[in-house]
Amino acid sequence: MLLTKPQRVFDRSYEWSALARFATSVSPHARLGLVSGRRRQGKTFLLRALAEATGGFYFTAVEATATDSLREFGIALAEHAGSRAPYALNDWTDALRVLGETVGGGLAIIDEFPYLIKADPAIPSIFQRRLDELASRPGEDSPRFLLCGSAMSVMGRLLAANAPLRGRASMELLVNPFDYRTAAEFWQIDDPKLAALVHSIVGGTPAYRQEFVGGDTPESLADFDDWVVRTVLSPSVPLFREARYLLAEETDIRDPALYNSVLGAIAAGNATRGGIANYIGRKSSELVHPLNVLEDSGLIARESDPFHARRSRFRITEPLITFYEAVMRRSWTQLEQRQAQQVWKRSRPTFLAQVVGPHFEAMCREWAVRADDDVFGDMPGEVVAGAIADPAGKTQIEIDVAVLSSSEERRILSLGEAKWGVTMGLRHLDRLRRARDLLSVKGYDTSDTWLACYSGAGFDDELRAAAKRDRILLVDLERLYAT
Repeated sequence: MLLTKPQRVFDRSYEWSALARFATSVSPHARLGLVSGRRRQGKTFLLRALAEATGGFYFTAVEATATDSLREFGIALAEHAGSRAPYALNDWTDALRVLGETVGGGLAIIDEFPYLIKADPAIPSIFQRRLDELASRPGEDSPRFLLCGSAMSVMGRLLAANAPLRGRASMELLVNPFDYRTAAEFWQIDDPKLAALVHSIVGGTPAYRQEFVGGDTPESLADFDDWVVRTVLSPSVPLFREARYLLAEETDIRDPALYNSVLGAIAAGNATRGGIANYIGRKSSELVHPLNVLEDSGLIARESDPFHARRSRFRITEPLITFYEAVMRRSWTQLEQRQAQQVWKRSRPTFLAQVVGPHFEAMCREWAVRADDDVFGDMPGEVVAGAIADPAGKTQIEIDVAVLSSSEERRILSLGEAKWGVTMGLRHLDRLRRARDLLSVKGYDTSDTWLACYSGAGFDDELRAAAKRDRILLVDLERLYAT
């Protein structure tokens, strides 16, 4: 049975196809699927649409005691079955038995599953036992269970190592934010520069456009500053407090002050563990746990430096948190006192340097990852940022977009530098040439390496002339957003 994606679901074709295949599987065995992703990405919207399309059971858990959760589950089951009286369930073993009898060979969706685990940590083990019981007697009435959650650390542990559900799931779907091109289409922004500025604040989270700013989209570049003041910096708009809630909602975060300091350090440009430690005045060893928790929560990502085997860099994955840490946190009292105009005027240079600049670099890496094979002459295997030691100058040459080959371990497809507000010229190209030569001496294959300049402000005539003669790639905002 082919399930047509509802028109009200924007994009998400890949996610819908995966869910539809799972829900309509002809396998005679009971199946378990997991759906996760940070809050506000539209998981619930997708799952409700799936439940409607299949006639499946849908239940959203809330923060409640184990007894109260079981009672609400019984009410939902009775409503789905058309019973006037709620089902009285003894425990979760009983609940899963009744669930199976109610949906038969259909679909059962439990949203916000981590809330149930918080109230009763034994539930994953109960699910495991129920799945094993159903596996012993396959048939047409074997249900499909979909468990969904926004607490990334909790969902990640469901299938980890010795977890009860390890090896039981036949689908594990991660619902990510929209990429920057899809986000521009979703926000209906045609100007690439305006789209990049908006994306550097709200990223690709669908809910922020309608639910959080009421559909308020900047009309033009001239309207951007006013849009920031009247939305994200306005205490009367839900987006104002969202970054704080994103951190508070993670169940594993016990010391918000420490975690805010770590995020603030990263937002200020301190990407290594040592740099973060120095910035917040802690020992490097004391940050192992906070960094792991933030990584498990999906709020930061750890990326290895390809040119330094034991060095990793951290970046914040949620643009709104970067914006909050760089612009809002230190001016929170003033913002609550409705002084957004003054705060923004003072903070705009910081916004461009600490928010837009690094975000533009990340967008350029995303563009390189998705580039066709003919752009770099081979399929990119890894696209990361890195630093190359220059002994002669006793400095480090920062590479914003390093593209490594997928077929040869030490082959460099491209070395790139990204500048948001700078018209790039030959001096930027010379730095990339120097980096290429240093890597060649270290044994890397740079014979076909493209030198790439990514700019939000354009390129001077000398650089454009050089790009016509050598293996030089110029990527501006128009090319970045071209489909």
